[in-house]
This record gives sequence, C-alpha cells and structure tokens, in this order.
Amino acid sequence: MSLSKPLTICIDRGGTFTDCIGFIGKPGEKEYHEFVVKLLSEDPSNYKDAPTEGIRRIVEAATGEKHPRNEPVPTNNIESVRMGTTVATNALLERKGEKCALLITKGFKDLLTIGNQSRPKIFDLSIDKPDVLHQGVIEIDERVVLLNSAASIEQIQDPKSLQDPSIKKGISGEWVKVVQEPDVKSIEQQLKKLYDEGYRSVAICLMHAYTYPEHEVTIGKLAESLGFSHVSLSSEVMPMVKIVPRGTSATADAYLTPCIKKYIQGFVSGFDDGFKNKTTQLQFMQSDGGLVPVDNFSGFKAILSGPAGGVVGYALTTFNEKKKTPVIGFDMGGTSTDVSRFDGHYEHVFETTTAGVTIQAPQLDINTVAAGGGSMLFFKNGMFIVGPESAGAHPGPACYRKGGPLAVSDANLFLGRLLPDYFPKIFGPNEDQPPDRDIVEQKFEALAKEINASSNEQKSLDEIVYGFIKVANETMCRPIRALTEAKGHDTSNHTLAVFGGAGGQHACGIARNLGISEIVLYKHSSILSAFGLALADVVHEVQAPCADVYDANHCEGIQARVKELESACFKELTNQGFKEDDICLEIYLNLRYDGTDCALMTLQKERNNWEFSTAFEELYQQEFGFLLTGRDIIVDDIRVRGIGKTYQSNDLTPEREIEELKAAGKTVEVSTDPDKRVSVYFEDTGRDDNVPVYRLSDLTPGSRVSGPAMIIDATATVVVEPSCTALITSNHITITVGKGEKKVVTTEMEPIQLSIFSHRFMSIAEQMGRTLQKTSISTNIKERLDFSCALFGADGGLVANAPHIPVHLGSLSHAVIYQMNYYKGNLFEGDVIMTNHPSAGGSHLPDITIITPVFDKGEIVFFVASRGHHADIGGISPGSMPPHSKELYQEGAAIKSFKIVSKGEFDHAGLEEHLVTIPGSYPGCSGSRAFRDNISDLKAQIAANKKGITLVKSLIEEYSLEVVQAYMMHIRRNASNAVKLLLKQVAEKHKGEDLLALDHMDDGTPIKLRVTIDSKEGTAVFNFEGTGPEVYGNTNTPESVCHSAIIYCIRCLVAQDIPLNSGCLEPITIHIPSNSILSPSERCAVVGGNVLTSQRLVDVVLKAFNACAASQGCCNNLTFGKGGKNQEDGKTIAGWGYYETIAGGSGAGPSWNGQSGVHTHMTNTRITDPEIFERRYPVILHQFAIRPNSGGDGLYRGGDGVIREIEFLEDGIQVSILSERRVFRPYGLFGGEDGEKGLNVWVRHEENGKVLRTLNMTGKNSAPFGKGDRIIINTPGGGGYGKKE
Repeated sequence: MSLSKPLTICIDRGGTFTDCIGFIGKPGEKEYHEFVVKLLSEDPSNYKDAPTEGIRRIVEAATGEKHPRNEPVPTNNIESVRMGTTVATNALLERKGEKCALLITKGFKDLLTIGNQSRPKIFDLSIDKPDVLHQGVIEIDERVVLLNSAASIEQIQDPKSLQDPSIKKGISGEWVKVVQEPDVKSIEQQLKKLYDEGYRSVAICLMHAYTYPEHEVTIGKLAESLGFSHVSLSSEVMPMVKIVPRGTSATADAYLTPCIKKYIQGFVSGFDDGFKNKTTQLQFMQSDGGLVPVDNFSGFKAILSGPAGGVVGYALTTFNEKKKTPVIGFDMGGTSTDVSRFDGHYEHVFETTTAGVTIQAPQLDINTVAAGGGSMLFFKNGMFIVGPESAGAHPGPACYRKGGPLAVSDANLFLGRLLPDYFPKIFGPNEDQPPDRDIVEQKFEALAKEINASSNEQKSLDEIVYGFIKVANETMCRPIRALTEAKGHDTSNHTLAVFGGAGGQHACGIARNLGISEIVLYKHSSILSAFGLALADVVHEVQAPCADVYDANHCEGIQARVKELESACFKELTNQGFKEDDICLEIYLNLRYDGTDCALMTLQKERNNWEFSTAFEELYQQEFGFLLTGRDIIVDDIRVRGIGKTYQSNDLTPEREIEELKAAGKTVEVSTDPDKRVSVYFEDTGRDDNVPVYRLSDLTPGSRVSGPAMIIDATATVVVEPSCTALITSNHITITVGKGEKKVVTTEMEPIQLSIFSHRFMSIAEQMGRTLQKTSISTNIKERLDFSCALFGADGGLVANAPHIPVHLGSLSHAVIYQMNYYKGNLFEGDVIMTNHPSAGGSHLPDITIITPVFDKGEIVFFVASRGHHADIGGISPGSMPPHSKELYQEGAAIKSFKIVSKGEFDHAGLEEHLVTIPGSYPGCSGSRAFRDNISDLKAQIAANKKGITLVKSLIEEYSLEVVQAYMMHIRRNASNAVKLLLKQVAEKHKGEDLLALDHMDDGTPIKLRVTIDSKEGTAVFNFEGTGPEVYGNTNTPESVCHSAIIYCIRCLVAQDIPLNSGCLEPITIHIPSNSILSPSERCAVVGGNVLTSQRLVDVVLKAFNACAASQGCCNNLTFGKGGKNQEDGKTIAGWGYYETIAGGSGAGPSWNGQSGVHTHMTNTRITDPEIFERRYPVILHQFAIRPNSGGDGLYRGGDGVIREIEFLEDGIQVSILSERRVFRPYGLFGGEDGEKGLNVWVRHEENGKVLRTLNMTGKNSAPFGKGDRIIINTPGGGGYGKKE
C-alpha cells in the first residue's frame, strides 16, 4: 500500500534497547500518525541489525504489508531516516575499530601512549590504562617551532623583516620557523611498508600543525596517492592547539570512521536502492546535537550520537521560552544514565575523555554515570553498592530469563515499580514471555540473608531492595550536582525532564533528593532520544585557530576571517538543499585571559555586535565568580556553527495547555477507573497493596493523578510517589513533587544510609576540587591538577578526601589538628587560616594549605581544607624546588599559621609580608617571584572552601548535625573494619611473623620497617626503628607525609572502594624515631622529602607486604625559570618559573606487567601539552618517549621509564633537577629483575657553540643553562616480578 505522505523514521540505537519512531505528517496535522517500536539492540538469534529490524516493523505497521526479514526493506514510502547510534562508542569501549597507524613528528612516537602521564585510578597498583587506538607508528623527520614564546624576553617584533624563507606566518597569526622539511621519498617508503602490512587507515599529527598544516597536507596527499582509503589530518579533524588531544582525535577518526562507513554500508544493504540513489535521505546525529548527511558523518564526532538526540528532545519539549526555568535532563537507560542541562542554549564542551581517549570536538555537555537499569547490585564491606558493572543487554538483569545477575531493574520489578504484565513480552527462548519475578525474589532473599547476618539487624526484604534504589538515586544525583551546584546554579531552581526507559521509575526519588519541585515527562519519554532526532537541525561547523589579542587593532582581521568561515558554512548548507531563510549562523570566539589556559567559547550576542569582551566577562564571572582585570583577552579559535532548520516547531512544552485547562476549570481528579490495582513498596508508606495503575491512553487532558499511582505507557512506566501529583496534558505528564513524609534518619548505623553518606561526603570534596580547578589561574593547579580538597570532623580527623594527590591524603589532617591546637577556641566565623610549615602538618613549602572552620550555632562542627602547589613562594631558586637546599628558609616562605582572612577581612598586607618580605630577607633568597598568581590561587582555595561550607551546611539542614556527625563516625569505623580485615588476612598468610623491609635513598640513608600484626584484633604497629638520621640536605620528610604514604599503601592493599578517611589508620600505630629522616627537626630542608622520600617510603611498605615490585620511586622534579632578587644590588627582577614532575615505570605484580610512562604512587599530576609548553616558554621539546627496556625483566615485566629532552632558547635560564633512583635501582620481587636507574644529562655548548660537552647532572643539581643547551632526563623503570620461565 502506498502512503498519502511518506514516513520520517528516527532511531536511537542504545547499549541495551533500540528505540524507533515513525511519523506520517507533522504533529497537529489531521493525517498525523506515529508508530513506535522498541527492541533489544542485540538479539542475534532473531535479527542481524536492530535499526533495520525496527524500520521493517514500522513500514509493515504503516502500510499493512508484510516484508520478510530475509528480503531488502523497501524505501518507497520513506522520506528520511535519522539515526543516533552507539556504533562509534561501542567500537571505542570494546576496542573493535579499524587497524590504523599514526604518523607523528620525530621524538614523539609514544606521546599518545604517555598522554598526560596520569593514571586513571590512583589506588590501582596494576595501573590499568586504556590502550592507544593506533597499532603502528611512524616518526616523521620534520619540525616546525614557534618563534616567540609568551615568557621570552627576546621577542622578534617583525619576523618578516628577517627575510628568512624558513620563517612563515601560521593560520593562527603566530610566526613559525620550519627547522626541518619532511623528506617525501623516505616517507613514501615508510608508507608503502605500512600498506604492505595491511594498514588502510592512517592518522597524521605533527607539532604545531594547528597553525602550520602544510607538512600534514603534503603527507596526507602522498598517503592517498598510495591507496590508503582513510587519511585523518589532525589539522583538519580539529585545528586546535594541544597536540595530545588533537592527535587522539585524529587517531579516533582514523580508528572509528571506517567502522562507521562499514556499518552504514551494512545498514544500507538491508534496503532497496533508495539510500544509494538518495531518493530517501539518511542522516546521523553528531555529538554536538546537530544532524549531518551520511556522507559527512565521522567517527570522532559520533561518540555522543545516541544521547545527543535526547538533549534536543527534552530541550524542545520541556524548556519554555516565556518561563525560562532551566531544565536538567535525566536520561536513564539500561546501561548508564546521562545528565545534562539546558537554559535556552545548548552547552558544549570541546575536550572530553571517553573510554580513556581524549577527543577534541564540540560535544554537548553530557555527564554519564554508570548507573542504569542494568547496573549490578552488590553488598561489599558493609555497604550497598550499585554499579559501575552492568548486566548489559546480554545476559541482562536476572529478570531477563538469561541467567543474569541482580540489577536495578530487578529491584524495581520486586518493589512493584515495574509491572511484568505491562512490560514488552520479549523474553525467554521464543521472545514471548514477560520478565521473571520469581528468580528475582530468590536472588534477593539470598542477598538479604547475607546483609542481615553481617549487620545484626533484621531488615525486611522490601527495605533491603529499596535500599539499593536509594543508593542508585544518590549515585545518579552526584553528576547532577556537579553540573549545577559546581557551576554556580541552584539545583532546586530547575525542572527535571525525565526520559529513557528506566527514568520514570526513579523520577520522584531523584527530584526529592535534589529539592526539585517539578518533573516533566514527554509522552515519548522512554524513546525521547529517538523523538529528538525528529526535532533536530542539520548542522555544519567550521573552525580555525587564532592567537590574536581581542582589541581594536585586530578586530578587523578577525571579522574578515569570520566572513570566510560563514561563507563556507552557508555554501555547504545550501548545497544540502536549505533555503537562505532556513539557515542560521552562530559565531563563536574561544577567548581566554592572557597568562591563563581557561578558554571559554563565547557566542556573539546578536548579528554584527562585535562586543565580545563584555560577553566573555559575563561568562567568566558566572563560571568562576571573579574577573582578571588588567589582562589582555586572547582569541584562541574562531568558530562558525551553521544551522539548517528542518523542523519549524510550534511550542511543544506543556505550559500553554496547562494554563488553558486551569482557566477552563478542567484540571480535575482522575475519574477513570484504574486498569488494575497492584502492590508497590514506597519508603514513606511501606508496602501498599492497593496502588492504582492507569494506562496513559485512558487518561484525558486535565486529569490529576494523586500518588501513590502508576501510569503506564506503551514503552514506559511512571511511578507517582505518595504526596506527588501528576497532571496529564495532550503530550506530557507534569508531576508536582510534594515534600512527603521523609523517613527520619537516626544516628544509628544503617548500611543503606552509610552508602548514601559516603556519596554525599565525597561529593562535597569533589565539588570543592572542581571549584578550585576552575577558579585558580596557575598551571600547577588548573592543568597539572596538583591540589587536594578534603572535609574533616570537629576533631580534625579526615572524613572525605577527593582522590587527587596521594601525598596529601594523610598529611592534611595533621595540618587541621595543628591549627585547632594553635588557636584553642580563638577561631571565629569568617576566619580562614593559611599554613605550609612542615612542623604544622605541611608537606613541602610550595604546597599551601587553606583551612576554614565550619560553624553551626556558634560551635565548630567541621573543617574544610584545600592544598595547592604554588608556582613560586620565594627561596634560593625559581619554582621554590631547590635541589641543594640545606635549611628550610632556602625553600621559600614557611608559615605555621596566618589568618589570611580574619572575620571576613582579607589581609593583603599580611600576605605580602609572609610571601614576599620575610622570605626575601634571608641570605641568597628572594620573596615570591609570582605574588600576583599566589593571590589569585589563594583566593581560589578560599572559594573552594566556601563551596565546601555551603554544601556541609545544606547536608546538616537536611539531616541534622547529630545525624551527619554520627555518620561521619560510622564511615570512619567502616574504613577501620576494612583495614582490620585486611591485616587479619595478611597475618594469616604470613603465619603471624613480622613483615620486614629495607631500602635506601641514593645518599645511602636506610629506611627500615618492621610491621607487627595482632591477628586477633586486626591491628598493626609500623615501626621505622633503624631508619637513618635526618640529612644535611632536603630529602627529610615531615611525619605527616609518612602518614600519607601509609594510608595510601593500606588503601591500595584493601583493593576495595572503601571511603578514604582517618578510620584507615585507626587500627595502626606508627612509630618513627625522632630526628630521623622521617621525623626531622623544625628548621631542616624538606622539599625533596615530599616528592622523593615519600615514594621510597611507599616502596618500603609495599615491599614489606610483598605486594609488588618497586615503581620508579621518584617524581623527577624539573624546575626552570628566570628572575628573583639580584644578589649584587638586592633589586627584584620580574621573572617566570615552570615546574613539572615526569612519569616513569610502575612495578610489576603477582598478576600484572608494570605500566610504562605513567605517574606512580604518591603523585598523579599531569604534564603540560608539548605545544602549550613551547608556546609559553623559550624551549624546544625534542623528545618525549618511552625509554625502551628500562623496566626490569621477569615473569611479569616492570614498566619502562621515559626520555624527556628539552633545549633552551635563551641564556641565563636557571635549571634545577631534584630526583632519586639515580644510584639504587628499583627492586624486583621473587626473582624479577630490578628496573633501570635514572640518568640526568646536560648537553652543554661551550666556546660559542664549538664544543659540545655531555655532563651527568647527578640526581640533584641546579645550573644556569645557556642558549642551545639541553637537558635529557631518563626516568627509572619499574621492577619485574617473578622469575622468568
């Protein structure tokens, strides 16, 4: 049968289900019809491809004609197919993309493997880092360098005047020098070899190609001429500065786009020739929320293809232009939950990490949390755990009749929130049975026995199962809070737009947790991602790099470049058939303050309004809460987003209809008889056997359904909880959330609440960390993430520490306790304390701690603290990390206690005294060389603490102070019990014998440990008797750092996700001999203790427990810079400083190889991207690669260290290296070989460059480097484990 109007079919292929919706006509038209199909994404015994099967079923339903599965589906009745797909995401997650190779500048073959050098999970000794996407790599002998770095004092004002043919102007306006042209003949041979090895897809990524792409273009054309079917140029894929994310984006494109092409070919082959002849349109959703024709769809822009449709769907069906109430999108599917926010504009981010791969591309700001209907349920260590493991579509939750584990969907089914009678009958061998409740009940009964036995209280089965729902809800609220509160928005001032198959069962619970009073569900809520595709626009984006200051001098040039990009956008969209009236162009400038790295994509407010600086400042103020006055604004990128309007929609939100119904007096209590009554469990009322069930199709607009009730749609179940009311309109369900009788939480320990409080406490520390990262300006905090934030009890004991930097873990608590004892009741509301002194719980002096007391009714009830590494705080060398310091004063400002804010007043003069005047008064020392940055970062730390206080107070308001403090103690006890259990297991394994370990610092100082465990009590004594005395050097370690090392090791050995708090150390007694290297006197130097001795301490503790071989045992601290106090005339010269720590190899263990080129143990800071590094400082990075065979051999190999080679481009740069493991090698265990020790080399030009000398700088040294001098740092490898067979 031929249709009067053709079908538009929209499909969202998710991880568990594929949702399909077909339309004839448009909503509101007389002949409008829609057809909905929901099916499993994978069901190989019944169909090959879910989207094809969905289209087949819709065509059959619309035409009334049968089309067998084995025949091509006819397209004569289909106008267009729009698809959101997880094909790219799944290929990335499962690493099933195209075999591809990377071509990269010489010296950087391992750059993408090293990445930013941090490890994903800081307590995972086996360091499971995702593999890179490319299988082969070729180094291209070519090099382009930037002429003028930001810090350089030797700026070339007019590079053109040099008349040097190798000097060129880049696209961004930056001048470059071509140092080495690529040798096309040798590259041709390399490419031919790749081709012969079976490669057909290559990614090309060269240094500074974002501004000078010529070398990439040349090599790309050569690859195409040799027959490579897919060539990704990083300069075309995403022309933005930062070679690492640009390189991973290019390899992601080379890896994923061929997969997408193959999938599309396979998909198209399931139909007649309609797609091939283009008589039927085929469009795909991109991660940025825009549709593109099939020919323009690429892999790296497809990562969020599925969830993006949902964002468009709820934005257009929930956000009302008149009311302007911002909306939180809550998309709960089978595998995960996506949360996002819409306030009239789509929020985009430009760098995201998915499955360990960092991609630069415009993507909707969607946060994904591993909690969906398929998230597995566990009871571990006395706590209820939901996810992150998922049962997936196969086998699926226990109720799917495939032998799967208990999951969130099973909990909803058991509690009556999912009704088998209304669920699609798609289960069992013949796909004709409902979900299985009996097996779910059996499994929950077994789990309940275990839970009740462990907690000595008899909870009902309902209470236990609902406990998992509560924990799941709290898990999903965490990213919502991050999306709102952490960005300065009040969560309760939002509407919650709920969609996804499982969203309706959790909507009221989530809204209550967040204080939200209105929930909106569109009638297609469970398939809104598919429906959103029908409303989405076609998008074409173009972007170009820039490096201009945004001022009157450059405005004309910027406008000319915008016009070029606008023309390109307009041309592409008109070629796709859009009329001029249907095309809208959005202009963005990616702007940042000079000297910072935080660029904000700023939208032009209206056509021809070029007042971008005001728009940028408004954006910056809202995001960070302050402005940086007196700094230039830099344009990093110019972006034009062309939008082809495909759906000129009416207002699809429910507001107007609700107003009309109310005005006509048509909002009345539901009069329809329920379809049936069922038994449902609610927290407020318990099990209710008389809950009405209504079919949505039976309810007329204006019907009010008071909770408790269930509303059933063809593809979704909506739970209306007690004291909530649902109002039905033509296309929506709008739920008003009442406060309800919230179950009173008492001070008694309860496992469900324990899990919830664990989430809430950790969320406070995490949000403090986000605030600090956002509001700081220094590279150390903002980019390298060298900071920590934590929450403490009124006793100073740690409650929650977001897992930032391990060396801060235990030591922060010492700092808080010191200040409590120091002030003894002399602290007031509005006071903020600053400290960094080692004897006051500090680590090393650059780490400044800001502590703020939290008051309730005049009493201190909690403390919040943040610690950040400052770029410079004075002392004898730039960067305040001197390798040769002997006294504490040589390392910079040392502050035991200073009220930086007293009763709300910021003490600027006192701060200058402490950071500039006092440290500059010592012989050979300067005050801080970066005082302006110090102030900015300290204010950011104060702001982070303020955020923590706000969140603590709201928690107290919600639960009461007594309950919050009680759960603080319960969570500490929980951690303590986990550690006791570990110690008992270790004692049993070692048959009660003491654990012994000994290792040495490079100067020969021994660190000796004896661990004596009481197997009955599960307690231990860590005795460091026999450790060497404090040294006349800087490797002395404050006691607080020793506690950090032990708490870190214990947390790693527990190998469970326990809360990290002072309870971890409660069963442990630590004995440290006074005046030893681990408990030095007050005035001795300590800068190396924090970054070197702490690593050796960890090696010693893990050796005692035989946990794994030694890791690199060092942070490889490199600092360089200029400026400070001139020792001859005493004048201070303005300067700059840079600090980095460098990765190495990790130790192998009983079942794993060590990881190469990664940070280990006590640090996890990131490294600056090579292009940013060269853009900012007068240096050339010649090599950053893995140091081959530096890991120890064995049954399991140790990880390799790295080689980092830097050339300096100016005279008089003071370079300092502070490192260990240059004498003693990292040990192997049980027959595994030792790792290779490190080596620091100075390649020195002498006698005007005629003589080259190569000098071993040894482990700790500092020297003024001249122009052309290089430092080559070879970092240690990790030890091997077990004898090689």
